[in-house]
Amino acid sequence: MSATTLTRSQVAAMIDHTLLAPEASSQAVRALVDEARELDVYAVCVSPSMLPLRAEGLVIATVVGFPSGKHHSLIKGAEARLAVEEGAREVDMVIDIGAAVAGDYNAVLADILTVREAIGFDPVLKVIIESAALPDEAIVEVCRAAANAGANFVKTSTGFHPAGGASEHAVRLMAETVGGRLGVKASGGIRTADAALRMIEAGATRLGLSGSRAVLDGLPD
Repeated sequence: MSATTLTRSQVAAMIDHTLLAPEASSQAVRALVDEARELDVYAVCVSPSMLPLRAEGLVIATVVGFPSGKHHSLIKGAEARLAVEEGAREVDMVIDIGAAVAGDYNAVLADILTVREAIGFDPVLKVIIESAALPDEAIVEVCRAAANAGANFVKTSTGFHPAGGASEHAVRLMAETVGGRLGVKASGGIRTADAALRMIEAGATRLGLSGSRAVLDGLPD
């Protein structure tokens, strides 16, 4: 099926409705959950300090090592384990971007493995690679490391890096590299229905959106 034929409900089922702003309040998170239910999206993604979270009918996702990735791997693992204990079913971890830039892919692999081992294999693990900050070779190698470490998804971006967010090129390269073994989450700067559909056409199987309503309102029922 071409992405251009997708309906509002089909795209909604691919969305992690996200609020990760540093100034986010508990009231804003409750509003996020209410909106997520109204929009019938797949999941809500919030900062780990907002857990536990009552969000019946929705998958709860969180982030670790966010947004810089420059946390010790053991800290990422502990943060992820606590998040799972507090109800998160999906964990989006940020790799050490500097290690990837330097070509130290063994360090990237070890970082991901530490989090995977900390949470076990039941929770979904997504690996944020900050694709806009990496050359193509590094994107490929980091995606391979994520697959070898037992991750479930590779994800383009935090949405906080000055290099930018998701791009069709990065999504396509990531999808080609993982070859269907992992999902691909496009996140960062996707604000319109057209942009969302282009990411899906490039190979995204999940979307991280803060402006989900605006995206969905641009799609047919």
